[in-house]
Amino acid sequence: MDLAARVAAAMWAEDTASAGLGMRLVAVGEGTARLEMSVRDDMVNGHGIAHGGFVFSLADSAFAFACNSRNQVTVAQACDIVFVAPARRGDLLVAEAQERTTFGRNAIYDVTVTRGDAVIAEFRGRSRQLSGTILEEHS
Repeated sequence: MDLAARVAAAMWAEDTASAGLGMRLVAVGEGTARLEMSVRDDMVNGHGIAHGGFVFSLADSAFAFACNSRNQVTVAQACDIVFVAPARRGDLLVAEAQERTTFGRNAIYDVTVTRGDAVIAEFRGRSRQLSGTILEEHS
């Protein structure tokens, strides 16, 4: 198993928030991640569409797995999202995270949330590496 997959497995084992929302980690690679989540009845707001906070959470989780994929503890320093189209009860949402650039201990990631071919949201996250690793590596 490659490093990104091992880091993701360790993070997933402790990620009760993402698991509790029904997210599934589909793929992870160096600087990338793909998660999916079905919009449940308890995720729909008074307009009958998915609450934006749940869409944001899916994108944020994909961002987290992508930016920690090199086994360096990394956190969000800022994020924003643009909601492009509504998601509805029963929709399967997919969040694809991709590293765009790194500079020093900082990086920028873009996450696209889709339903099939339709874009639901575009998320941009800025990350900051901290000291420490997720996995204890032995040489």
